[in-house]
Amino acid sequence: MEVEQVANLKTKGTFSKLYTWLPIILLFVSVLNEFDFNYLKLEYFSFNFPFILIFFFTLKDFKHFDYLFVFFAGLLNDTVIGLPLGISSLSYTFICIATAYIRNITIRPSPIKDWFYFLFIIGLINSLNYSILTLFFSYDLVLTSYLVNTTCTFLLYIIFVSIFKYYMKGIND
Repeated sequence: MEVEQVANLKTKGTFSKLYTWLPIILLFVSVLNEFDFNYLKLEYFSFNFPFILIFFFTLKDFKHFDYLFVFFAGLLNDTVIGLPLGISSLSYTFICIATAYIRNITIRPSPIKDWFYFLFIIGLINSLNYSILTLFFSYDLVLTSYLVNTTCTFLLYIIFVSIFKYYMKGIND
């Protein structure tokens, strides 16, 4: 069986190997890009794509989604945004830990249950980030922006899950 897998990897091209690393590549592109919708004049629309990406691929125990890469992506995110170094890494690592715990205790996975677990985790992380940034670093943050971000991220999770499931189906074929 192992010989067959090794032979299969040798026959695969660079594109297919790159395709298996696509979630990590997307994570780094999303934290380096740090896009927002200010130029579209959409005041009450923001979402956290890395949260969705990390939650889904940690929940599915995707083999190329290493926690160390997630931690480094958090450090890059802090550098790009200008937050104190380690805030995003802490958030991303907490998502990994909570999702791994949920994956291990779940007997029958359900997309709706996962969706509400996701809401609980991002709500907890955003409140933790808000508390740390205002209490320890004296940032002047608007709570409404955190609520909008949590709500939009929660609502867009289902859309991205369907895209990621299609991706996973392509990997497994």
